[in-house]
Amino acid sequence: QVQLVESGGGLVQPGGSLRLSCAASGSIFRIYAMGWYRQAPGKQRELVATVTSDSITNYAGSVKGRFTISRDNAKNTVYLQMNNLSPEDTAVYYCHVPYATTTTGQSRDLWGQGTQVTVSS
Repeated sequence: QVQLVESGGGLVQPGGSLRLSCAASGSIFRIYAMGWYRQAPGKQRELVATVTSDSITNYAGSVKGRFTISRDNAKNTVYLQMNNLSPEDTAVYYCHVPYATTTTGQSRDLWGQGTQVTVSS
């Protein structure tokens, strides 16, 4: 069984920092571009950042320059370093891992359980 475990969320004051981690485990042959999404109360889930297996990154305009996404392919783990946080960053953050179990297997999507990030004074 393939699973994702997220960690690193919590309560932080404006201007503070947090680092989120998401580790995939199980029978995984290949992982494609990994990403972080977030969903605030009353809002749709939105893309925060993605990173390819070659470490090519893409960011939402609202977080560019403040957040950094990275991955460790050997550990099947993706990270999100969040600096200079603001109340607008408050949301549940989800990691996303598209993967395949074999060379001929169909690709599948795996989502983390979500971790709460609250930015408030």
